[in-house]
Amino acid sequence: MRMRCFLVLSLLFVCWFGSVSSAQSEQTSETRKVVRKTQPIYPEIAKRMQLSGTVRVVAVVAPDGTVKKVEPMGGSPVLIEASKEAVMNWKFAPANSETKETVELHFAPLNQ
Repeated sequence: MRMRCFLVLSLLFVCWFGSVSSAQSEQTSETRKVVRKTQPIYPEIAKRMQLSGTVRVVAVVAPDGTVKKVEPMGGSPVLIEASKEAVMNWKFAPANSETKETVELHFAPLNQ
């Protein structure tokens, strides 16, 4: 019963905020360049639901370019964890100080 409620709420959330059409990620902040990206793994439950959507996270990036922390800003709860795991493996260009970088990740089921 809880899983059904979670799935229904997730679908409503995605419908409310709309969906996008590609399974890719992009950096929306222009302050630091991404040196290495890891694409998110599309969760199996999202595949079965054919769930699509955008997840926005803020990555706290150390001066050496490693991601120290990822904070979700919005998106489907089903997709947020996959987004956080992917962005934690990203590497940014070095900078003089710690920065916060906003990242959007787009998910869409593959048409088969």
